[in-house]
Amino acid sequence: MALARSRYLDTFFVLSTVTLLFWTEFGDCNNGRRSSDGMDTDFSGFSIPLEHSFEVDDVPRFRGRGTLQLRGGRETSVSLSQIQLMEEDRNRLKDVAAVDGLYRIRVPRVSLQADRQTERQAEGYLTAFVRACSVVESHLSDVISLHTDVSGYLIGVSIVTLPGACHGAEVEDEIDLEAFNTTISIIGPVNAPAPETARFIERMEQEMEKKGKNPQEQKSFFAKYWMYIVPLVLFLMMSGAQDQSGGGAGGAAANGGGR
Repeated sequence: MALARSRYLDTFFVLSTVTLLFWTEFGDCNNGRRSSDGMDTDFSGFSIPLEHSFEVDDVPRFRGRGTLQLRGGRETSVSLSQIQLMEEDRNRLKDVAAVDGLYRIRVPRVSLQADRQTERQAEGYLTAFVRACSVVESHLSDVISLHTDVSGYLIGVSIVTLPGACHGAEVEDEIDLEAFNTTISIIGPVNAPAPETARFIERMEQEMEKKGKNPQEQKSFFAKYWMYIVPLVLFLMMSGAQDQSGGGAGGAAANGGGR
């Protein structure tokens, strides 16, 4: 009886141990992610406002156009959510286009890095503009580029419309001037090609060596400047002959006077 009871306890202990190990191994499984892993902070995003202005009197009065959503990582990505134009804005935009006014946009001068975006809040805005008529005739289709420096700070913004020229085409407000169709991108600095100094020096040395092996290419001083030297020599010779003849005539007249 005691032996059977001991075997029963041993079996129960083994089963309990296996169950505990199974729970420890698989109970904390989270789709392949360890329980201690957290969200990657490189993908935390932030937003900055995009504003625009179009006035008949050409005095900028910026108001919200949309919001730029930026996400960090190896390469910063950007997306844009925009507000549709109300009837009042559509009419104003057409009025500005009729007088060949300007359409302006601006973004704050900040860093595109989430942990440094508050460092330059007091540095104002970056502004770009196009002709308002091109915005109207493109049916609100444009391309906006954000330019950054090597540190990730915004240093410029540009805008172009598609197409970019104005032809005086008629545009219907309700159909073509409600929602923006925008392509937006971030353009970082591009390294300029380094000057090929070593290659230039090597080429010059090769040319000098080639000239040294070909004596015919090395012209003498007289061969280079003979057209200047010959006339000068002839002039000097003629001048010397005239001096000698003049000196002889003067000497003969002096001797005759003595007699």
